Amino acid sequence: MNLYIAEKPSLARAIADVMPKPHKKEDGFILLGNGDCISWCIGHLLEQVEPDVYDPKYKQWRLEHLPILPQQWQLQPKAKTKKQLGILKKLINQADQIIHTGDPDREGQLLVDQVIAYHKTPASKRKTLKRCLISDLNPAAVRRALDHLRDNKEFAALSTSALARSRADWLYGINMTRAYTVQGRKVGYDGVLSVGRVQTPILGLVVRRDQEIESFVSKPFYEVHAHLLTTDGQEFTAKWKPSEACRPHMDDEGRVLVKKLAENVVQRITDKPATVKSIEEKLKSQAPPLAYNLSALQIDAARRYGLSAQQVLDLCQTLYERHKLITYPRSSCRHLPLEHFQRADKVIAAIANTCDNLKSATEKANSKLKSQVWNDKKVEAHHAIIPTEKHADFSTLNTDEKHIYELLARQYLYQFYPKHEYFETRLEILIEGGLFTANAKRIKVMGWKSLITSTNKTNSAGTDNTGSVNNSLPALSNGDKLHCKHGELIEKQTQPPLHFTDASLLSAMTGIARYVKNPEVRKVLRETDGLGTEATRASIIELLFKRGYLIRQNKTIHSTAAGKGLILSLPEVATKPDMTAEWESILNSIATQQGSYEAFMGGLTQSLDALIDHAKITLPSALKGVNSIKPTAKKRWRKKAG
Repeated sequence: MNLYIAEKPSLARAIADVMPKPHKKEDGFILLGNGDCISWCIGHLLEQVEPDVYDPKYKQWRLEHLPILPQQWQLQPKAKTKKQLGILKKLINQADQIIHTGDPDREGQLLVDQVIAYHKTPASKRKTLKRCLISDLNPAAVRRALDHLRDNKEFAALSTSALARSRADWLYGINMTRAYTVQGRKVGYDGVLSVGRVQTPILGLVVRRDQEIESFVSKPFYEVHAHLLTTDGQEFTAKWKPSEACRPHMDDEGRVLVKKLAENVVQRITDKPATVKSIEEKLKSQAPPLAYNLSALQIDAARRYGLSAQQVLDLCQTLYERHKLITYPRSSCRHLPLEHFQRADKVIAAIANTCDNLKSATEKANSKLKSQVWNDKKVEAHHAIIPTEKHADFSTLNTDEKHIYELLARQYLYQFYPKHEYFETRLEILIEGGLFTANAKRIKVMGWKSLITSTNKTNSAGTDNTGSVNNSLPALSNGDKLHCKHGELIEKQTQPPLHFTDASLLSAMTGIARYVKNPEVRKVLRETDGLGTEATRASIIELLFKRGYLIRQNKTIHSTAAGKGLILSLPEVATKPDMTAEWESILNSIATQQGSYEAFMGGLTQSLDALIDHAKITLPSALKGVNSIKPTAKKRWRKKAG
């Protein structure tokens, strides 16, 4: 008997749909017409045990017990799914061949591998274990995946990476939470202080942004615009570019802070001759943006529709599992395999028949164009999220589901449109010894940007902030004479940074390198996926809300008094992304067989020792007078602190 183990029942049903009939539905599995069997997990069926399983003394939360470092890691069945775990044990014993069909990511790899290992499956069966990677639940795609089984050993590193992540989270969360909760009691904070390897640096980002806004003092700064006239009467404007001599009167961003200096420039250039110093026109092009991964989709959906990261993930799961309209959604990849290019016509036809808003766009799409999205070298276990070949009645979707499908479909169609091409013109003009610049952009080919609706348009007027932006510039040559009719003083105010939103916080997590001080770590992180993973970012953000550390005010995210107090009480290394992001980088290297589990866990243990030692001698005084939060997290965070 062949036994297929899926990650969840929906995937098992999709596999059964393409298997020999008749089917017989049993309790926890499906028997197929050819005698094979399909069963499933329900997410993770196993979880890390509580500390007191390792030693009963850990029921009391005491500083002298820390750090808790298990010598032999133990798992236990989850209470709600224990029955399904028992069903799988019987089926594994009966099976001649096991096919692992967990989701195509590191968590999907681990959760089935753990079940097989937990039941002490004989080495002979583990040696022949096969892996099936399914990222599209439509019958044709499932059949293709079943026809291309791989050796499960190829994905051992992926499983090891997920295991390291799981154990690191346990070690860091258990020990740091207990340490600071116990110390918090000493300053009157009567609640659990949850500290996490990823969640706390994310909270730190928000707290520091809030502090920066609170302490911000707005200052005026000044620009000078020259209103210019050509010899044949054409008008345009140019912006003053202060010289190095003005540097003492400018801020770090090159803004002039002294009004008298700007007023002097206005007086000096008014009604004076001007000369074109240089003119440069370049033909530039912009390739279509790559297809979406989950984070990129969550960011765009938050900006355009105000959806939270968790809402987008939930909508994607529905479109993937129930409607079968999109491919596997928890993907960190933005590329597509070349093999998939052969099916582009079918996907485009499905979009045309499903989404009326994009029907005209599909008619103009050229399925023979091959963009940079098609790259086998950049596709691993799963590819970018795209629409499937399924045709559907769009009216059966709710409004938010339609929004997500349309975003994904439009991003896919971009790949079959030409590059966006435009001429960028930059002028440098001398007026009374001062340098002024002007920019303009002239579109040659709209290309893929013709698909962008009015609600999605970006500002296409100019290219940067170094010169005045004009819709067009006169035809000029070097040395041409102009006349400055008058100078204009523009007074502006420096603005504080914006509060985080769902979109900008997700963007910060995926682009975490810009918040990292260490240049070597920052360099590495530019090549990785950032803080957290595609599958966990939404849940981590929501966890911070549930634990009362963050609140939403309309569309903006703010830290609470408890959130601020926690961050101010922790050592800086625990509140900034450097350490955690470096760990994520190592986890990614483990997944690609370039890093070592032992080295990662050894480094983590050393870091944890130092952090716990610091906690033991430091009181979280920033939490004095702060009301404790009603606990809503898992039971293990709520146990009595001794």
